[in-house]
Amino acid sequence: MKIVTYNVNGLRQRISQFGSLQNLLDSFNAEIICFQETKLRRQELKSDLVMADGYESFFSCTRTSNKGRTGYSGVATFCRVKSAFSSDEVALPVAAAEGFTGVLETSGSKIVEGLEDFAKDELRKVDSEGRCVITDHGHFVLFNIYGPRADSDDTDRIQFKLQFFKILQKRWEFLLSQGRRIFVVGDLNIAPAAIDRCDAGPDFEKNEFRRWFRSILAESGGSFFDVFRSKHPERRGAYTCWPSNTGAEQFNYGTRIDHILCAGPCLHQKHDPQGHDLVTCHIKECDILIEYKRWKPGNTPSYRWKGGMNIKLEGSDHAPVYASLVEIPEIAQHSTPSLASRYLPMIRGLQQTLVSMLMKREVAKQTESCEISDSFLAQTTSTENCSESAERSLNNDVDSGILQEDYCSSSNQDSEGVFVKKIGNGKEIANGAACHTGTLGSSKHISSVPGDRAKKKARKSQRGQLSLRSFFQKSPNASHDVNNSTTDISLNQEDVPESHHHSNKIPLSDCDSTGCKPHELNSSVCSQGQDERDGNCSLDKEKNDNALLEWRRIQQLMENSIPLCKGHKEPCVARVVKKPGPTFGRRFYVCARAEGPASNPEANCGYFKWASSKSKQK
Repeated sequence: MKIVTYNVNGLRQRISQFGSLQNLLDSFNAEIICFQETKLRRQELKSDLVMADGYESFFSCTRTSNKGRTGYSGVATFCRVKSAFSSDEVALPVAAAEGFTGVLETSGSKIVEGLEDFAKDELRKVDSEGRCVITDHGHFVLFNIYGPRADSDDTDRIQFKLQFFKILQKRWEFLLSQGRRIFVVGDLNIAPAAIDRCDAGPDFEKNEFRRWFRSILAESGGSFFDVFRSKHPERRGAYTCWPSNTGAEQFNYGTRIDHILCAGPCLHQKHDPQGHDLVTCHIKECDILIEYKRWKPGNTPSYRWKGGMNIKLEGSDHAPVYASLVEIPEIAQHSTPSLASRYLPMIRGLQQTLVSMLMKREVAKQTESCEISDSFLAQTTSTENCSESAERSLNNDVDSGILQEDYCSSSNQDSEGVFVKKIGNGKEIANGAACHTGTLGSSKHISSVPGDRAKKKARKSQRGQLSLRSFFQKSPNASHDVNNSTTDISLNQEDVPESHHHSNKIPLSDCDSTGCKPHELNSSVCSQGQDERDGNCSLDKEKNDNALLEWRRIQQLMENSIPLCKGHKEPCVARVVKKPGPTFGRRFYVCARAEGPASNPEANCGYFKWASSKSKQK
């Protein structure tokens, strides 16, 4: 069987890169795949991110928002199996736990054994950042770990990291004392030896985390084997992580912080203790999957000083590590543990309550009522299309002289078959639509007046029925090219039924209360609107031109102020100090080339210069 560990630097991004979770998992061709830094919150565990055909998954997510760590960290273990139930496959775990202290809600109390000396709050703190998933595969227990990162001057995180590994070691020691075999895989954020780091200095070995790491290794009297170093003891440049902000991956200038460790006896029933261990007997090979690097061997574009840092590279800033195991026998039949993602409420679904069912039924009734109302409104040629609510609204608005239109039948037409409107003073104007508010013999016709009050009234009337005109009015988000001087928009002749066309009637939008020639008014309005449009376009173009010129001037000033690095005589790149302290927010310049060994003339020359900061004159 094959075990892979991979810091994905965001599971969602890696799924997008490969097209689907299924494609990402299948690309490893492995039985157990352990991801770190998934950056998923528990409420984001949807089926497309956690479920794939032929795999069972187990997630741990951050449970704290301390220092803005919501959605930070996170680990996931995927197990490829043929059956999720009654399976004898080793890849399918017989038990699983989120965290390694036993205090999380989804964990069983039995895994707390060996940690009784620690306070419960202390245990909860180290498990609250979603950094561990444990799966028990019968023959061995697998720890999927994402170790904390701590800057050299961050005392709080240094203390947290020390406590994290101290408690974790206690957990391992207890399991080993019970005769269990342990595999530890993941991004531990520790480079154990100088050979595992590109820039190891004289004080490298004094680091307390490296000292702890080396103390647990078998070569130092500990119980664990570093599987990669056991197979490749002298290999240099075997790095698994590269700083993403310096382009160091181009020159393989990184660290080896992604590990596969193992401890415990081999699986042979009868053996001589001498020369028998997990690595020797059951691990065929262990290596780094360099094909997952963003810079592939033989294809390392010098993009930093030719294309700039705007070029986005697909992939994580880590490379996966794998180990192939052999002679691992099957285990007794068992089913998927309850921690599996298939049992999550957001995946499996929630049981419906009686109230929720009744609420859905009520929503369905309302939807059906709306559909009937929409169908009802579409019938514009029947007298019954005018509802009682519309009648009340129209009757109330007639007294104030405000137009309230609604659907009416062709029976409300004048003798020539054209709808007419009536203003508060009794003047009638044809407008292509009218409303029936009483009997067929005593129709009331009303007109509109400009202003926001009419629009508000129209919106109120739409609670009952929509007006015919509302279907032809343009959206409020329409272009400002529309003439805003007219508050009433006449119906397009193509949109009005043929029986409503009449060449002798004057559209309301082309006439006012004093009486005017429709074509003269229309021409005046169009001319005024065209002049306004031309003026606006000219003003906008002038603003855009000024903005473009100003931006070009700023760019020119910036280019002239950027220094050249001394090593390559090339323009530097500007950076800003983001680390809290006396220089926070200050700008500086560095060599634009990718970080690499000092012996390589093509790598970053190390040039640094603070940007000039002129003092403000009082």
